[in-house]
Amino acid sequence: MKVNANQMRPGHVLEHNGKLWVIQKTAIVQPGKGGAFIQLEMKDVRTGNKNIERFRTQETVERARLDEHDMTFLFGEGDNFTFMDKESYEQISIPRDIIGDQAVFLQDGMEVTVQSFEGAPLSVELPPKVTLEIVEADPVVKGQTASSSYKPAKLENGVSILVPPHIGAGTKVIVDTATGEYVERAKD
Repeated sequence: MKVNANQMRPGHVLEHNGKLWVIQKTAIVQPGKGGAFIQLEMKDVRTGNKNIERFRTQETVERARLDEHDMTFLFGEGDNFTFMDKESYEQISIPRDIIGDQAVFLQDGMEVTVQSFEGAPLSVELPPKVTLEIVEADPVVKGQTASSSYKPAKLENGVSILVPPHIGAGTKVIVDTATGEYVERAKD
């Protein structure tokens, strides 16, 4: 299925040069001269080799047709994560390197989409946003304005992010799972 290159996200799988590639990172680059392009960091599904490709933003790429299964995250053990198929109740274990950097955002009972090709899991697509609690945050510095600066804070899962000065420990925030960035304060 042809899709626009700028619609590709981490976890998507595409067919390029006769191989299947899992996208690990994306970045839109706007050079001072010339048109914008999207840079995709990809990993070969079969060999594990990494490659970086650049596509013009209006260019189309071939997204691989995969089997998608709605699954529930059960638990993580070492570098393996166990998921249960919502229809057949079958459990599978998926290594951390397939999930990528987003593994830190997995929560018990989280609904995810596991994409597989010929029975082998290729990627795990998490919800776009998760709600997490701030457990540690620097105190507000008098005179700091919300628009000009951010301060470091630690989430309940151990990840450090930057948040606006008015956010303190104990506050629930919404975090983008693709970028790991603060989105907004969670509504109670």
